[in-house]
Amino acid sequence: MAVARPSNTRAGSRGVARRSALHAEPSNIPTPYDDIPIRDVWLQYQSTSDGGIRNFLMEKYLHLVRYNAERIYARLPDEVDLEDLMSAGLFGLMDAIDAFDLERKVKFETYCAPRIRGAILDELRSMDWVPRLVRQRTGKVEQIRQRLEKETGIHATEEDIANGLGVDDVELEKYLRDGKAVGTVSLNRRCFPSDGSRDIREIDIIRDDSQTNPLTEIQRNDLKDLITKGLSRSEKLIVLLYYYEGMTMKEIGSTLDLSESRVSQMHSSILARLKAQMQHRMKELEDAEN
Repeated sequence: MAVARPSNTRAGSRGVARRSALHAEPSNIPTPYDDIPIRDVWLQYQSTSDGGIRNFLMEKYLHLVRYNAERIYARLPDEVDLEDLMSAGLFGLMDAIDAFDLERKVKFETYCAPRIRGAILDELRSMDWVPRLVRQRTGKVEQIRQRLEKETGIHATEEDIANGLGVDDVELEKYLRDGKAVGTVSLNRRCFPSDGSRDIREIDIIRDDSQTNPLTEIQRNDLKDLITKGLSRSEKLIVLLYYYEGMTMKEIGSTLDLSESRVSQMHSSILARLKAQMQHRMKELEDAEN
């Protein structure tokens, strides 16, 4: 694979870098530098900055981009794209090639790895909508919490955490509030694998509260008819307003022109009768089964 020489600006190089990263496989096309010792190739590039030599070096070490990108990708959620990480890592490789100095007596593979990882991590930070300071504060709070709980064996209180951080209660409250920022989740993120060829995504299982389950609605109506059967109008209203409308005893009393104590008394009487009816029905079922 021939790696095209990037343009002078990083923005202009992004398309080239992405295409190169997506196809990070060694090519079988011979180059004039294949039979030259790699040290001589480096010396020639550093003296001439030749684009052809740079492309050769890019292709030779391109596997390091994929290796580092895949290691970082394995610890990330599914919505992060491996191709984006490799594209960012390729810029790190470019910078490492330009800045490498043979006089340091360090292998290029050792020198470029931190640059590649750094470029990938910078890309991840740019994708993170939470400020870095908030991440750092949240990390400190969690470190102190874990350390205290390991030392004492009990749950760390906010006062203990504040003392461990050396901050007052007001500052700790700010740390905790910032750390509880609402997160964002992609609806296309994989929720869990399925038996078929397509994974189940978040959008496939998201709950739609605007829709009701017909079976649940039927069961709810049947239960309402069962528990209100045989009750007077006032008793039926007390059950419906209390259990289905969420009204208080006082509100029900105002609606029915009754005192709160009277509503409570009627409610207790209704429950006692319902309990007796249910016990009778259970006994009938047991007798029928026997």
